[in-house]
Amino acid sequence: MRAFFHTRREIVDPLGPVFVDTADALADFVLRGGKRTRPAFAYSGWLGAGGAPDTAEAEAVLTACSALELVQACALVHDDIIDSSRTRRRFPTVHVDFEQRHRDRRWAGESAHFGTSVAILIGDLALAWADDMVHWSGLPPAALTRFAPVWAAMRTEVLGGQLLDVNGEAGGDESVEAALRINRYKTAAYTVERPLHLGAALADADADLIAAYRTYGTDIGVAFQLRDDLLGVFGDPAVTGKPSGDDLREGKRTVLLAEALRRADATDPAAATLLRTSIGTDLDTDAVIRLRTLLTDLGAVDAVEQRITALTDTGLAAITASNATPAAKHRLAHMASAATRRTA
Repeated sequence: MRAFFHTRREIVDPLGPVFVDTADALADFVLRGGKRTRPAFAYSGWLGAGGAPDTAEAEAVLTACSALELVQACALVHDDIIDSSRTRRRFPTVHVDFEQRHRDRRWAGESAHFGTSVAILIGDLALAWADDMVHWSGLPPAALTRFAPVWAAMRTEVLGGQLLDVNGEAGGDESVEAALRINRYKTAAYTVERPLHLGAALADADADLIAAYRTYGTDIGVAFQLRDDLLGVFGDPAVTGKPSGDDLREGKRTVLLAEALRRADATDPAAATLLRTSIGTDLDTDAVIRLRTLLTDLGAVDAVEQRITALTDTGLAAITASNATPAAKHRLAHMASAATRRTA
């Protein structure tokens, strides 16, 4: 990633210090942290389909897989705007950072609008540079040809999933099915399923292995998001880097909330009313604790944990039965555990 950002200097520098600072902000955001989950799955998919790490092609494959971090950067920067999030990885979100820069310099106009505008452009830059990084990687033309349709599908799916999420919150769709559909496309498709598919495409894998990867990817990817939903309510801010209960304040239509509402509607109308009138509001610490207790008492937390376990089991079964290399099977089993049992 550092090498790639260095190559952009010859394009960025002529535009002047304003653009230099903005490009540096993107580089800082990408390099400051993150689990590198998506590149790791993509590279593992390539290895599992017979890719050899000690060949000249491996460097090009690793570079192309790393471009997923720029797609992730775009998604996170824009998602923080949509969710009005103020922190990310213990730092101000990009739009908040530039809002403060505007305020500190006493510039004309509204600081919040300026911050949002710049952050939108930074997210767009990340998505554009993701394409640049793939083409800069040195992949042979045949590999790029196989890679391209999967890459295109993944980008469309993540944008579609985000749109489903925005519409779900605005339209008030409270069903478990709607929440799972969002998880499938907003998270699973571009976190696990398509990265593995990209790696398989680069290795020219057969249809059976691609199908196994996609089953594993869908199930483990949804389980990953379900774990994230639990962490968004119950996670330790010192570990997650985000305020406790942020998902409740943002009114996110998660499977956890959908399960709780379904159960409350059937057994405890007062609890259902409390949930509906509380989420999406500026909850204090005591209110978050009350809602956590309610989610637990309704059995929604246990239901989500059971779903995570079931999805993990079916995903692992698909890989175990596949023709992936033994080393890849072991690696993907470990990665599934890390993705679904994480604490941040």
